[in-house]
Parts: sequence; C-alpha cells; structure tokens
Amino acid sequence: MTNQNHIAQDQTAGEQTARNFAARNHTRSRSRLILLLIVLMFGGSFGAALVLHYSGWQPTRTRNHGEFIAPAIDLTDIVVRRLDGSPYPWQPSEEIWRVLVDASGDDRDRAELLDVLERVWRSEGRHADRLDVLWIGPRPQGAPGFRRLVEIAADPALSARLAASQPLDGSLYVLDPSGYAVLRYRPGFDPSGLSKDLYRLVK
Repeated sequence: MTNQNHIAQDQTAGEQTARNFAARNHTRSRSRLILLLIVLMFGGSFGAALVLHYSGWQPTRTRNHGEFIAPAIDLTDIVVRRLDGSPYPWQPSEEIWRVLVDASGDDRDRAELLDVLERVWRSEGRHADRLDVLWIGPRPQGAPGFRRLVEIAADPALSARLAASQPLDGSLYVLDPSGYAVLRYRPGFDPSGLSKDLYRLVK
C-alpha cells in the first residue's frame, strides 16, 4: 500500500472521528436542553428531582430551598433497620418520601430539632402520611414521637454512602420513594423552606 493510500485512510478516519465527536456533542446538548425544559415545566419540584436522579447535571437555579444532590445518592441496596432490628423496607410502590436525620449535639438540641421536624411533618396536612421521618438512633429522652417518626439503627454502610458525596455535617437528607437521597439541608436550615419543598414532592 502506498504512502498516499495510508494518508487517505488516515484522513478518512480523522473525518469520521470528528463527525462522531460532533454527533455526541449534539446529542449531549440536546439531552441537556430536554432536561432543562422539564425542570422549567415542573418548577424545580418532583419532576426536577426525578430528572436529577438519572443525570449528573444540576441547573444553576431552581425553586427548591434544599441543595440538589446530583447525581442522587443510591441507598436502595442498604437494609435499613428499626431499633428493634426489624427491617424498614423502601417499598417504592407506596410512594413514601423520607427525611433522614442524623442529629448531633446534646439532648436539648436534638429535642428542638425533633420538634421542628414534627411541625414540618404536620404542616403537610392530608399528605403527611406520605412522609416518614427516619431518625438515626433513639430520640432524646422524654421527647415525644409522632405517627410517622421511625427510629432506625445507626448503620456504617449508610453513613459511608452519604459521606462519599459530602462529609457528614449533621445535614438532613430527603429520600425519594425508591431510596435515593435527592436533597440536602445544611444545619441551620429554614424549616419553612423544607416544608415547602416537601409539599411539592408529596402532594
């Protein structure tokens, strides 16, 4: 084969590579445009959470008060257990959303946080039974519980999975019905903002 043939083949291969690269970029741009349209249509609520489940892309502005976790943290393979050792199944068909709480501080701080979360839960009104509050460890001594408060056992696998995305700092996490962490709320979060976000998700 002559040098000219080699050159021609190299040019053809280079042109094909360039076309493939351009096509991939076009597809990626189109996919992101579609994601953006969905986010805009749903105003940063349930639809946006689902979109961000399956992508690593995060829009710069949404209506949500919490911080989107993109990509979402997959906890579906972790067996969560109540304090009595019984399993707490995800059961996505029941469409239950969760707030996962790993409260730090003394009993007074933890009791205050639990009171805030009970008020947030009650603020969801008739949709409150579609929301569980998963509290890691026993609640503070003397603090009352409420109907959808679930005290769960500490689990190193669960903590490690959350810490892989962001160092644990006492943040709250909103989990979708399948068991993906999709929103994060830093310590000192605005309870009314959490309530509004949850309302958009559970309604």
